[in-house]
Amino acid sequence: MEKLLYIPDPLLRQKADKIKKVGSEEIAISNKMMQIMLNAPGVGLAANQIGILKQIVTILFIDQETKKENKYSLFNPKIVSYSKDKIVMEEGCLSLPKQYAEIERPKNIVVEYLDQNNKLINKEVSGVESRILQHEIDHLSGKLFIDYLSPLKRNIMIKKVQKILKNKKNEK
Repeated sequence: MEKLLYIPDPLLRQKADKIKKVGSEEIAISNKMMQIMLNAPGVGLAANQIGILKQIVTILFIDQETKKENKYSLFNPKIVSYSKDKIVMEEGCLSLPKQYAEIERPKNIVVEYLDQNNKLINKEVSGVESRILQHEIDHLSGKLFIDYLSPLKRNIMIKKVQKILKNKKNEK
């Protein structure tokens, strides 16, 4: 549970299990995930990315309007509604280092999740927060942002990641 998994690790393609109740173990996992995400550095992380098949997501971003840092964990997050409006934004992923692509997603979503006190939260989000949550919640069902691309573009990115990882190994 200490390190990030990279494509083509099969755990990245597996569905994460629902959590029955948020307890000290789940909170410890989310704290560890937050640390890994900060060190990477990244704005979001799903538990499958560190080899844990539990529905846990951590996010951290700066709200561009308020300049306030938003940092929180979500347990069993699910998107309950999507806006009809779509927006194209660049995405990257800690499990695909140095790979970015323009991805179209709904502009706003309503997300439902448990917080660390087992309280059910229902929240409408937009902008960067919406983008991060859609990306991370996809991870929990084994879906990666490259799945929105053509097979050719997807394969090129996977090959680039494998080359980057091979070069990293050779440097050691």
